[in-house]
Amino acid sequence: MITIVDPTDTKAVRNIENVLALYEGMINNKTAVETVPEYVAEGYIQHNPVVPDGVNGLAQGFGYINSTRPVSRVEVHRLIASGDWVYAHVNFRNLYNDDPADRGVAGVDIYRMNDEGKTVEHWDVLQPVGDPADAAHANGMF
Repeated sequence: MITIVDPTDTKAVRNIENVLALYEGMINNKTAVETVPEYVAEGYIQHNPVVPDGVNGLAQGFGYINSTRPVSRVEVHRLIASGDWVYAHVNFRNLYNDDPADRGVAGVDIYRMNDEGKTVEHWDVLQPVGDPADAAHANGMF
C-alpha cells in the first residue's frame, strides 16, 4: 500500500487510520453494523446513488453485502490525505458474485471527514477490473 500524507498533518494521519479501520471492520471483518457508527457521523451524506444517506443506510447496505457475499473484501492500494480529505484507490472483491477468480471492482473513494475524524461525506468512482489479457497495455490497474 502506498500512503501519501504529511506526517505533521495529525488530522490527515488520523483520518487515514480511521478510513482504514472503517474498511477493515465494515467490509473485511463483516462487522458493518458495529463499525459504521464508530467511524461515520450522523447526517452522513452519500453520493453513490445505490447507497442511502446516513449511518444506518451505510451500515445496512454493507450488512446486506456481508450476509450475501461472505467472501467479499476490500484491498487498499493507495491513500492520499490532507486535512479533512482522504482519497483511497481500492479493489473491492466479490461484491457482486462469489467467484473465487473475481478480479473485482476498482474504486476511488473520496471521504470528507469532520473534526472528530468521522466520515461526513463520501463520493466514489467504480470500474470493473478487466482481464489483463484484453488490456491495451501491461500497466495494470493497481
